[in-house]
Amino acid sequence: MPIPTPAELAEFSARRARLLKAIGPEGIAIVPAAREVIRNRDSHYKFRQDSDFWYLTGFNEPESIAVFAPNRRDGGQPAEYLLFTRPRDKAREIWDGRRAGPEGAVSQYGADQGFVLEQLESMLPRLLAGRQQIHYTLGEHPHWDAKLTACVREIREVSRRGPDAPGSFIALDSTLHEQRLIKSAAELELIRKACEVSAAAHLRAMKMTRPGAWEWQVAAEIHHEFERNEMEPGYGSIVGGGDNACILHYKENESRLRDGDLLLIDAGGEYRGYTADITRTFPVGGRYSGAQKEVYEVVLAAQRAAIAELKPGVSSARPHEVATRTLTEGLVALGLLHGDPTELIATDQHRQFYMHGTGHWLGLDVHDVGRYKFDGKPRPFQAGMVMTVEPGLYIAPDTEGVDPRFLGIGIRIEDDVLISDEGPQVLTAGAPKAIADVEAAMRG
Repeated sequence: MPIPTPAELAEFSARRARLLKAIGPEGIAIVPAAREVIRNRDSHYKFRQDSDFWYLTGFNEPESIAVFAPNRRDGGQPAEYLLFTRPRDKAREIWDGRRAGPEGAVSQYGADQGFVLEQLESMLPRLLAGRQQIHYTLGEHPHWDAKLTACVREIREVSRRGPDAPGSFIALDSTLHEQRLIKSAAELELIRKACEVSAAAHLRAMKMTRPGAWEWQVAAEIHHEFERNEMEPGYGSIVGGGDNACILHYKENESRLRDGDLLLIDAGGEYRGYTADITRTFPVGGRYSGAQKEVYEVVLAAQRAAIAELKPGVSSARPHEVATRTLTEGLVALGLLHGDPTELIATDQHRQFYMHGTGHWLGLDVHDVGRYKFDGKPRPFQAGMVMTVEPGLYIAPDTEGVDPRFLGIGIRIEDDVLISDEGPQVLTAGAPKAIADVEAAMRG
């Protein structure tokens, strides 16, 4: 990614200020960057920065660590944000690309101080001494887990003669992840771009889909739309024709599309770290059959009912409750379930056809961070949260005791919604979902 602009640097600085205030003068936060991962032999997977690290730094190099030490000064100057990076290396930069180095960490990325990564281990005792809490998520970076815990033990051994050692590790979930859940205006601008381009990609897929095409060809059209707009897939795209749509995390994308089948596409592009997450289900031949329409209308009604619940103050469990009720009533009306909807839900009978949740937080991660409950109770929505809404029905081809015309139908409809004081804002409305609109898009 390019070097942050002044406006972006100001945004990252504001985020760091909120974190420093949250952890307080007795705390210190340590946030490692992602590491490069070998794909095969000496070839790496494309690097993707750790979301927490990116959120605070905008620094897109691997093998780096950010340290946040409230009220720390060095030589009389503020030194609260330290960035440890790979050293400049002319030979490696010829092969692998430019590095910012410690100097660039300060001049280009706003760090108070920059150091090479090898210096961190020797500096840790001084950085940790006198701090009571280390805000760091254990278990995600085993290499640094060992070094940090060893350093704390060493400080404790000599603490009788000097500053106290930290008494606890606190996961970033309780501080940084709650901060990430409420999106700033700058974040929403990036999410809107990701959603708009992703919606255009789904529309492009509808326009090019024809019987005889392959799932991977449709995926290629979607990914082309992402890349020509400075984006990449935010997660593995699902392009499932026919009964492949009944496999929730279908990733093979290798089957040929047949007339009369539906095509379910779950794909979202990522823009400067922020991803969209859209699902549409449409007919390969351009027109829904009678059975497909019946199931589709149930799912669409459930989605619209759930979206209407995304308002500040409403329980975050409410969309799923509403969607589940609407889907179950629809299953009874279609003859796929029999009995009282309330009893069917209470005994999980609906889960044969609807086995997942209705939505999740969205942001730097497709399943973004932030708690769903406090003290065992669902949290209320707040303005600035972004959530997906994605009910579905899946009638596997081997399901027993149902009308054969429904067998093999898998339908999911998913949009990304901003909770706001003005009501729910659907950020992915550019992708058609009403039956008439989908069929018209495929004709055009």
